[in-house]
Amino acid sequence: MTNSKSNKPWRFLILLLLLVAGGIFINTWALAGDAHVDRQQLKDFPVQLQTWKRIGADEVLDQQTADVLRADDFLSRVYGRPDGRLASFYVGYFATQRTGATYHSPLNCLPGSGWTLNDPATIQITPADGTAPFEANRYIVQNGNDKQMLVYWYQGRGRIIASEYWGKFYTVLDSVRRRRSDGAIVRVMVPVGNSEQAALDAAVSFAAQVAPVLPGYVPN
Repeated sequence: MTNSKSNKPWRFLILLLLLVAGGIFINTWALAGDAHVDRQQLKDFPVQLQTWKRIGADEVLDQQTADVLRADDFLSRVYGRPDGRLASFYVGYFATQRTGATYHSPLNCLPGSGWTLNDPATIQITPADGTAPFEANRYIVQNGNDKQMLVYWYQGRGRIIASEYWGKFYTVLDSVRRRRSDGAIVRVMVPVGNSEQAALDAAVSFAAQVAPVLPGYVPN
């Protein structure tokens, strides 16, 4: 009969070695940081996308807003079409989310700025280059008399996701598997005017033009 007591020191030693090895792995992983990925700066994003063309200069955030957003790179720009339709376009890119800096959901930011969010839904965007459709969030938002169609999604590391919770899950997974936690929030806002459907169609049309270009600035 095997003496169980004689096995205890070995079990303890094996457990200790596993704990030490795990600690070394975690410390090495933490010190290594995120893997480097090449990307273009968002300020160089095309000023024209088919019939959509930049209107005016890009928005410059004040220091207080920049400190809250904590994005490593961002773009806030208005595009217009010949028919007079406008689209406000925002991308906030984070090179790493290990330090706690991460995208801010419009569900948290907009109400704090006086906006109400109504009629939530998910929609499908089909990129203009014919690649696979993806899901995005859609809301009708209002601040006083200003009524806008809001479309947004989370993007990074080859994923385009509507759900903030799944976005966080994949960020953790990719951080472990690929040493990458970079990502961005992408937001489009179009004034509703006289027709919610026309505003939605414009937002979807703009998002379809944006989608094939984004990977150069928000890497796969």
